[in-house]
Amino acid sequence: MSRAARLLDLMQLLRRHRQPIQGAALAQQLGISLRTLYRDIATLQAQGAQIEGEAGLGYVLKPGFVLPPLMFSADELEALVLGSRWVAGRSDDAALAEAARQALAKISAVLPADLRFELDSAALLVGPGEALRADSSVQAGLRSALRNERKVTLQYQDLKGVTSERVVWPFALGFFDSARVLVAWCELRQARRNFRLDRIASMQIMAERYPRPRQALLAEWRAQEGIEPQ
Repeated sequence: MSRAARLLDLMQLLRRHRQPIQGAALAQQLGISLRTLYRDIATLQAQGAQIEGEAGLGYVLKPGFVLPPLMFSADELEALVLGSRWVAGRSDDAALAEAARQALAKISAVLPADLRFELDSAALLVGPGEALRADSSVQAGLRSALRNERKVTLQYQDLKGVTSERVVWPFALGFFDSARVLVAWCELRQARRNFRLDRIASMQIMAERYPRPRQALLAEWRAQEGIEPQ
């Protein structure tokens, strides 16, 4: 969790308590140390949050303080809602689906009242989709490898059912209605290749980072395929 997200979570916890809450209880709910909690409270106080209390007595957030509002147009809010609802409702990765719901809740929490109403009442819905057979743990593992630019070993099954081992450099995941597709540099083929996640029998993230930045690999692939950056 990033520090910004942790500070937002701390503010949300304090908002839910009208009476002082002990620092130890806050730290436990956030999964951080007391020392980190005290630093975070000091940071919020320096930014103008009226948090009263001290170590041993507990902390309370005085009413009326809000984080600087996020401003979006109606179209931007509808895009956020639609995208988040698609991920929450159609993703075969449980962690990613829950993250979409949490992200939308956090955005709603810091919007001005009129924009919060627009967000909560958005009428763009996502219908049910075809159930996919991809292993959610495979998708979660590949997302981790992407973020950290790690090589991955795949046991991959082709159209004929033949399984081969591949060492790949993952740099993109494609989300389609009928499939999830990994785009990666394949060391065996010495070329970029697409791998359907439902044909990955198993995978292992390697400790070794791949030698080129993920952004460079992605930019080259987009240029070759004529894909505009999103």
